[in-house]
Amino acid sequence: MRNYATVTDRKIRFALVGCGRISQNHFASLRQHAERVELVDVCDIDSSALQLAKQETGARGHSSLESMLRETSADIVALTTPSGLHPEQTVRIAQSGRHVLTEKPMATRWHEGLRMVRACDEANVRLFVVKQNRRNATLQLLKRAFDKKRFGRIFMVNINVFWTRPQEYYDAAAWRGTWEFDGGAFMNQASHYVDLLDWLIGPIDSLHAYTATLARNVETEDTGVVSLRWRSGALGSMNVTLLTYPKNLEGSITIIGEKGTVRVGGVAVNEIQHWEFEEPDVDDEKVAGASYQTTSVYGFGHALYYDNVIATLRGEAQPETDGREGLKSLETLIAIYLSARDGKRVALPLDY
Repeated sequence: MRNYATVTDRKIRFALVGCGRISQNHFASLRQHAERVELVDVCDIDSSALQLAKQETGARGHSSLESMLRETSADIVALTTPSGLHPEQTVRIAQSGRHVLTEKPMATRWHEGLRMVRACDEANVRLFVVKQNRRNATLQLLKRAFDKKRFGRIFMVNINVFWTRPQEYYDAAAWRGTWEFDGGAFMNQASHYVDLLDWLIGPIDSLHAYTATLARNVETEDTGVVSLRWRSGALGSMNVTLLTYPKNLEGSITIIGEKGTVRVGGVAVNEIQHWEFEEPDVDDEKVAGASYQTTSVYGFGHALYYDNVIATLRGEAQPETDGREGLKSLETLIAIYLSARDGKRVALPLDY
């Protein structure tokens, strides 16, 4: 068991790198926890994005990670940069003696994910990987059903991510839709749904995937399907497309078990649409209240995720998703891409 330094006598100081789209969720989360944290520095190579972030947060601004690390008093640095930049940035931050919180996916390559975990281990700092969807009320209720073994044996699982990303979305930022910095529909948009495969159902035995770039002018896939077999014997599938007309339609998971059937749907697993078990439980009364309305595919889990990060750094909790937990979904993602590339079934764990 590692011993990490904790902060209990003052507010935990955060810095953030990458002041684009998803950074707003982080800024809002930090504001919600203002009694325990403060944002001291922000960083972006885009001067206009940096200026807006400085105005919004009151934090000091930096145009490079190197200059920020030289000057910041932060205990932890949040990375909301393009995914392909996370590994090198994580190594630099860890070597400066600071903890790292990185958005999903933690990396776009398997060996880079391992490098991140190793660098943080060597520096004796924590690595957190954002999996905020796990904290949404619908999935928390579903997770408890699994933990209580209410389903009995799992027979089949299906996940659908039917969203849309127009060409304008990719044209707005050169890194989007590239293998080096972004990854495709599975790795970027559906990453949190890939996370559900192991977090809810358990270790995967093998999978077989097909991917295609059918309509968008990008390097990566805009559509894909994958068939899965878990070590438990359960079978399943995942269907992802960013070509849904005319807007995001569905983000869902359906589980069919020996003693229960559940479907959580809506645009982003925000509605419990079917909930039926052989044996009653007190959680059944919470089903109606767990569903929520949302116009965002991100849900409302970021602030709850930050709560665990803060409690961990104060020595009051253990991390819900650290670097090693983040590697689980990255390994599944890499297996999907290997299968699609080579046209064959890929067994897990990967043989590296």
